[in-house]
Amino acid sequence: MTDSVWTSVPNLLSLSRLVLAAAFVARADPSFRVGVILVAALTDWLDGFLARRSKRTTRWGALLDPITDRIFVFAAVCVYLVERQLTGVQYLVLIFRDLMTAIGFVVARNVSWLRPITFRARLAGKLVTALQLVVLVAVLVRPTLVPVLIPAIAVLAVIAVVDYTLLLWRERERA
Repeated sequence: MTDSVWTSVPNLLSLSRLVLAAAFVARADPSFRVGVILVAALTDWLDGFLARRSKRTTRWGALLDPITDRIFVFAAVCVYLVERQLTGVQYLVLIFRDLMTAIGFVVARNVSWLRPITFRARLAGKLVTALQLVVLVAVLVRPTLVPVLIPAIAVLAVIAVVDYTLLLWRERERA
């Protein structure tokens, strides 16, 4: 029996980040938001762990997980920008990797001379996501750390984008 996206526990955990994003936007209480960020981080770890442990990894789940991650982070970063808890530059740094990987994904899927490849999580990308979540918490509990963390995300984001780009080109050359 195959699980659908709606009945697979790892996929439901990934989808829960959409609800968490809405909750983050809807309620401005800092303690609540910190809790939402921590639950989102836990579901991000747990969905992959459960999928791998139960040997139920799927292409759909591998796509769903990063998309819901990006939606959650994007929603939170947009809230912080609107509430003036982040500057425009900080906002752009926080979404740079996500924007570039989205562009890369579209290009890889739509440029005829590129061989379709399966995008997988890479270490640099995982580190960017983890640091993004740390910044989301820091904005609420230790805003003085944000200017220190943003350059670290910038460096890691560039490394992640280069890593994904090189992977795409290596895969293209194998075709």
